[in-house]
Amino acid sequence: MAGDQTPQPADGTGDYQPPNAGQGWTALAYLIAGMLVWGLIGWLVDRWLETDGVAIGIGVVLGAAGGIYLVIRRLGAPPN
Repeated sequence: MAGDQTPQPADGTGDYQPPNAGQGWTALAYLIAGMLVWGLIGWLVDRWLETDGVAIGIGVVLGAAGGIYLVIRRLGAPPN
């Protein structure tokens, strides 16, 4: 039926993507990257100070918090 067709772009390429289609992947990338980077920094601090994984845990938590901050800052605040 005619109403069941997906919208096509004006240039005729057939590669239609709805607006903001990649925001979920972007948010996931910010969270994972923050946790990996700050977890690595925590691992390095653990090796330097010879602690038993305390800095890794702190680094991962800080990375997750930083990733959430970036998601809210760059992709917009959550709806009320």
